[in-house]
Amino acid sequence: MMSFLEIARPPSKPACCFAGFTLFELVVTLTVLSIVVLGTIPLAQNAVRRQNEQRLRESLRLMRNAIDEFKRDTIGACPQGAIFSGNPAGPGGNLGGINVPSDPRSRVVIDDCTIFDIENLDRYPPSMDVLVEGVTVRPRGLNLMGGSGLRPGTPGATDIDVTEEIKKVYLRELPIDPMTGESNWVFRSSYQTPGDDSWDDINVFDVRSASEEEGLNGVKYSEW
Repeated sequence: MMSFLEIARPPSKPACCFAGFTLFELVVTLTVLSIVVLGTIPLAQNAVRRQNEQRLRESLRLMRNAIDEFKRDTIGACPQGAIFSGNPAGPGGNLGGINVPSDPRSRVVIDDCTIFDIENLDRYPPSMDVLVEGVTVRPRGLNLMGGSGLRPGTPGATDIDVTEEIKKVYLRELPIDPMTGESNWVFRSSYQTPGDDSWDDINVFDVRSASEEEGLNGVKYSEW
């Protein structure tokens, strides 16, 4: 005769109804997930690399534009009578730089002749610090025969036409190379070839990344 508990207990289900994933199914699932994860990692890495490359392009463009703007503002600066005057490489020696037409994009002329070394005939910035710290300038079109750094007894442009000293900053700060994480840019003067290993400290004609890694386009960052 059946007891009360045996009557109340529901009948057990067949074992087949409780079967889970087989070992084969688990292996296939894990394999597919691994392939998906491994495939997304390079995509994520390339996305970060593209962002850094875009930052590198923007930093190089910013610094090179600042160098070119400085160069434009040197046209007509420090004529005859200054410590280092005119455009010694131009026609007529030191007088050659006076009649050189200025670039219409240049609204000022550099008024500090002491920042130019006698070797820097091309008048590119002597260093990147000069672009960050700024230089004394005067509005273009005023008395171009002035200029601080003249021989004693010769009035400067600030004494003739300008009541207040004007200082122009060409670069807010020296950017960080996104490829190296430091501001260890490689400089080249206008008297060096692209293959020169070290900067000659005469002027800054071009700036490049210090990274020797290759970009996604197959070109080394140091050659951008």
